[in-house]
Amino acid sequence: MDLTSPLHITFAIYILGMVGIGFAAWYYTRSFDDYILGGRSLGSFVTALSAGASDMSGWLLLGLPGALFASGISEAWIAVGLVIGAWANWRYVAAPLRLYTERSQNALTLPDYFTHRFEDRAKVLRIVSAAIILVFFAVYCASGIVAGARLFESVFDVPYAQAMWYGAAATILYTFLGGFLAVSWTDTVQASLMIFALVLTPIFVIIGTGGPAESLALVEQVNPANLDFFKGATLVGVVSLLAWGLGYVGQPHILARFMAAESVRTIPAARRIAMTWMVLCLAGAMAVGFFGIAWFQAHPDKAAAVTANPERVFIELSTLLFNPWIAGILLSAILAAVMSTLSCQLLVCSSAITEDFYKGFLRPGAGQAELVWVGRLAVLGVALLAIWLAADPDSRVLGLVSYAWAGFGAAFGPVVVLSLFWKRMTRNGALAGMLVGAATVIGWKQLGTGLYEMVPGVAFAALAIVVVSRLGRPPSPAMEGMFDSVQGELRRSGV
Repeated sequence: MDLTSPLHITFAIYILGMVGIGFAAWYYTRSFDDYILGGRSLGSFVTALSAGASDMSGWLLLGLPGALFASGISEAWIAVGLVIGAWANWRYVAAPLRLYTERSQNALTLPDYFTHRFEDRAKVLRIVSAAIILVFFAVYCASGIVAGARLFESVFDVPYAQAMWYGAAATILYTFLGGFLAVSWTDTVQASLMIFALVLTPIFVIIGTGGPAESLALVEQVNPANLDFFKGATLVGVVSLLAWGLGYVGQPHILARFMAAESVRTIPAARRIAMTWMVLCLAGAMAVGFFGIAWFQAHPDKAAAVTANPERVFIELSTLLFNPWIAGILLSAILAAVMSTLSCQLLVCSSAITEDFYKGFLRPGAGQAELVWVGRLAVLGVALLAIWLAADPDSRVLGLVSYAWAGFGAAFGPVVVLSLFWKRMTRNGALAGMLVGAATVIGWKQLGTGLYEMVPGVAFAALAIVVVSRLGRPPSPAMEGMFDSVQGELRRSGV
């Protein structure tokens, strides 16, 4: 391992920069509110890029290009579903959630919001939702550890077990130090780096194979079905890929960005920025995988690594097409994607442990400094658990993300949406939705039906919420009054 190479120097500069931001954010973190939500002070630009970077993860530069490289353009259905789902989340959930969480006794976490929204004095919703967050985020964090390990394994030529620690260390450090502000500021830098890499790389891949027409001919030469958008398509398969978009309304690390926005008036501008960034990044990631088929068809002597593991296609193309300095910047984009999402997930888990368990049950009178330090220790604990779960070197990033994404989408998505738009929803209905959604995802996964577990999970959870809410007593006048007040303010704001 030559630590003086341009590629390694570039990596080191990037990592030191992110840790430096963590130290700067430490200075501005004065309270637990700052540590968890940055004092609800994010403007449109930071809100947009932070939400995008925390969403995409290493899946964007590893899993998605790998899927297109292995199966062709038919895998693009995932991206279609994601774009629709993300836009709907920004358009219909962001502003109401931002306002409702502030009105619900300044709720800092989803469990906190559910507790106050439904006047849950027994705190059952807090316990159940926090437990779901910890279970599924442990898996989700593990996917980030795997992605980072794959990168360091390739770049530094070190064993997988050692690469896991290299990949996770910097993220853990700046999240530990600076909390939400560090995560949001670094997300903005990382999102910029990701879009640079995903616009530049496919252009050079296409040029390297002679142009668009020549590239398409080479892709067709490998397998004509690679150009078929409906290759092997079944209704179940297409619905399963599109269903990824359903998950957005239940992802705590994305919803936290909405909750942290400066005001509901920043949401429309943030939505435009975020969706532009997302479409460009998804298109670039798919182009890398798709046209990567052509490049490696033209250079079969260099295809061994991607044949063994298609998720390495972006890594291999970056190192083969560019000089070491540029390759270092491009590969840092993978680290940026991994770090941005992993840091958000660690912080959400930390908030669940600190706000919803420690303060909620063990130390209700804990001071701000104490809560911040408990939050930091929770970051370390969850990170160690994720590293343990990621210890299997055969783990696939896309598979881990798929399972966790479905878990959150089904357990929280219907609860969040109906809590914002249905006045008749009750505490027991919310509880039923969470339990049915999470249980359906876990159970359906074992059946192996081919239908993505998100679909039945969301359907059964929504049904459970409606049925149980209708069967029970209606919400209290205070809950109905709060609902009407929030809806009225949203109408007045024009958002």
